Order: sequence, then C-alpha cells, then structure tokens
Amino acid sequence: MGTSKPQGSLSKRTVWGSLELHIYQDASAVAGALAPDEPVILNRPRAAVRAARFFVERFPGKSLYAVKANPSPELLALLWDAGITHYDVASIAEVRLVRRVLPQATLCFMHPVKTASAIAEAYKVHGVRTFSLDSQEELDKIVAATAGDDGTAATDLSLCVRLRVSSDYSELSLAAKFGIDLADAAPLLQATRQVADCLGICFHVGSQAMTPFAYVQALERVRAAIVDASVTVDIVDVGGGFPSIYPGMEPPPLTDYFTVIHRAAESLPVSYSSELWCEPGRALCAEYNSLLVRVEKRRGDELYINDGAYGALFDAAHVGWRFPVKCLDRTRRSAPAEFAFYGPTCDDADFMKGPFVLPADIGPGDYIEIGMLGAYGAAMRTAFNGFGQAEAIDVADEPMASQYRGDWRDPRVSDNVVRLR
Repeated sequence: MGTSKPQGSLSKRTVWGSLELHIYQDASAVAGALAPDEPVILNRPRAAVRAARFFVERFPGKSLYAVKANPSPELLALLWDAGITHYDVASIAEVRLVRRVLPQATLCFMHPVKTASAIAEAYKVHGVRTFSLDSQEELDKIVAATAGDDGTAATDLSLCVRLRVSSDYSELSLAAKFGIDLADAAPLLQATRQVADCLGICFHVGSQAMTPFAYVQALERVRAAIVDASVTVDIVDVGGGFPSIYPGMEPPPLTDYFTVIHRAAESLPVSYSSELWCEPGRALCAEYNSLLVRVEKRRGDELYINDGAYGALFDAAHVGWRFPVKCLDRTRRSAPAEFAFYGPTCDDADFMKGPFVLPADIGPGDYIEIGMLGAYGAAMRTAFNGFGQAEAIDVADEPMASQYRGDWRDPRVSDNVVRLR
C-alpha cells in the first residue's frame, strides 16, 4: 500500500505443476495486456479463502466442501489452507482427485447411489469411512463392499441416511432425485443404526435457498424421523443450499442461516455428543471465478460471445441463471440496455436469454466480464464443437458481489425510514 503499480502484472507464481501465471489487477488489466481471442477464467484466491474462513469460524459445526461445485485443484488447496478439512465427494473420480491433492483430508462419499466397486475403492484404498444412502439396497451394497476378505463387516462406518425435504424456498430444486420419504424412513434408519458406528441424517433443501426457513422446515422433518425410528443419531447434516448474490437474488446474511440452523438443531432429540455438519458448495466458490469474454458480433439486442451454454455459462442457458456483467471498455458510456447472448458453437441451444444489462452502444471487439461463476461455471465446461479452451489467470480485485467482505447491504433493511428525535 502507498505505492501505485502499473496496470498489468502485479506478481507471478507457479500453479498446476509448471504452469507459470501472472496475477493481474483486474479483468480490464487482463484484457488490456493480453487482448485474448479465447475466454479467460479469472481466479480470486483471496475471495475463496475469505469464504472458507467465514464458514470455519461462524458455522456452528463442521463444514464439508461440496467438490462438485468446483473441483479445481488450486481451489481445493486454498480451502484446505483456510481450514476446510472435510470434503463432500460425489464420485470415485472426485475421491481420487481430493485424495491426490489433499492426502490428509477427510472424505465423505455423499452420493446416495454408488457402484459397489466405487464404495470398495473409496473404503479400502482411500480411507473413506462416511457414506450416504437413501434405500435398503444401498445400505446392503455399502455393507458388502466394505466387508473384509473373510466377510467380516466393517465396524468403523459413518452412514448418513438422506431424507427427502422440500425445495420450495430454493432457486433450483434437489427434491426429486434423492432422499427417502419421511413415511418410509424409520425402517431404514433402524437398519442403518444396526451396522453403523455413527448414524447420521442428511438432507438438501435445494440450491440457492433464499430464506433460512428452508432449513427450519427440513430440521422439523428430521425431528419427526428420529422420533418415529427411536434411534440415536450422531450426525445431523443440513447439506448445501447456502446462497450467493446474483442479479435479482439477494438473500439474507449467511449468519441468519447459521443462527436458525443452530437453534433448530439444538432442540433435536439426538446424542449429547452429536455433530452438526453442512455441505456448502456454491457459497464457498461462487466468488472465486469470473469469466472474461469478447463480443464477436452484435445483432440487435443479441450479442455473440466466445463462451456459452457448452462452456462456463451452462446455467445461464439451461436454467436461466442471471450473472452480473460489465463492459470493460470505459469509452462505452451510453445508457444501459438489456441483451441476450449467443455462444460460439453451431447450435441454436447455445443461447442465454438473460437479460444481461450492458451499455447500449456495446459492439464487436468489446470485452465483457461475467461475474460469480466460481460455482458450476468452470466445472461445467465441455469441448463441444472444438471450443472450451480457457486459460486461468489470477486477479487481485474483489468479486462483483460478496457475502463476506462487509459492505453487503441486507435487502430486508429499508432506506425509507422516518427517525423520530
């Protein structure tokens, strides 16, 4: 601080083996220095570390990073250094990845439907002891796959029964595919208790839960399941769903979620030594990435850009997710206008309706930064049509929105207040 640096590279470091990357001030510095023809993923390590420390310090239990949201090895290492020691893995490939990058991490295989070979490798090769399930068939599979060569059942399993709960308060539902109905849960909980060293109940309220009440409602269903089954529960895992900030989606502070979860969990009829877990994915990595793209063509209010539905903008195309955007050409000062995007492939489905608000005079050759893409953005990229290549570069500025930096405005607080003297 106190001395200014020229626009462009601030420093350099080595990541991902021998690949040497520069740290730039911001997206404008990247566009100005490199004028890239291909999209560029912009990493913000400081944002990821800040989010991880927030959960480690404030969530009233243990935080497991949901690796599927962004499996970048560099990100995994950043989260570990910031205090995240447990990782929610959903495939044997994720098990292998995290074990290779973080040999000492605790891995929890939280996909409720797994192959027997994946369970066996996770348990016998990679030291995984925590598994989720939502059926008797899966329970039997886990018991058989983790047994010793002589058929002796494992005695060190932590098994979490996934309960189906409502996704009514979330932007993306996760209520259809997994989870056992409350009416059917008691026999499965009782059977799991017989073979588990630690018994857990887990659930997922859906992605981007916009009110803490989603967790209160789900925990009431957990209470009913415990009472119906009359079992001792050692782990209550409230899953993911913790929200980030996007245009038109401004949730309450995360501390509100933590407070109501803690209050509701404290009243559950569980073991005195029980643990409270959560599985943040989006909330830990959304602010980590943004994307630098270039406008290749304009047709009315449609912009053709060099990334899209088969790249980092999958959610913008397929679920209508709106991401924050800004034009990096400071000479564009016209009134804002609404645009849709087309991606680079030869496919009409490569379309993002938006609307994305940008200067009305934006045109070919202009660069756009698309923010808050750390969750499911870089992770969803494909090589369809020969596209999908993107360099990753670290930048030093702040993400376009943040739940963690202290200047976030609570949407429930109104400026229209009359103060009486």
